[in-house]
Amino acid sequence: MDPALIEIKTPVGGEAIADLRVGDRISISGKIYTGRDTALPKLAELCKSGRLAGHGIDLEGSVIFHTAVSPAGVGPTSSNKEEIEENMHFLAEAGVRVHLGKGALSRDTIKALAEHGSVYAIIPPVTALLESKTVSKRVIAFEDDGMEAMYEIKVNGYPAIIAAAHGKSIYQ
Repeated sequence: MDPALIEIKTPVGGEAIADLRVGDRISISGKIYTGRDTALPKLAELCKSGRLAGHGIDLEGSVIFHTAVSPAGVGPTSSNKEEIEENMHFLAEAGVRVHLGKGALSRDTIKALAEHGSVYAIIPPVTALLESKTVSKRVIAFEDDGMEAMYEIKVNGYPAIIAAAHGKSIYQ
């Protein structure tokens, strides 16, 4: 393993997040959740209304990958889409520690992530590489949304780069 690569295992503890810095290269292994334009607003609404526990989803220490799951695999979508970015702070408050996607985030979102002990990491759009590191996939919520449903996927060695941590960003 590359000594400059930081291994992250899910669920992610607060101490692991505290040590991450913008520009760190990470490798994520374990269970992560997926969601994008359709699923993330619904998930945030469950958090806000206090109904998340009734769906069997535990966000504490979790990782959410901004993606859809299709037969072709997974690849990051733009995290700065309104439907995604406006819900990131609710999800961080609910326990999500790492948000995975691509693109620059607003200063307000970066600040909110820092306040809730959460970071944002970018994944290059490398669907074939990510598919080879995906161990399993299963729908866990919003099944009627097809490939935009929320999935739980198990991964081994997903590569990412910390793009926002502790109020700092590579974009600003």
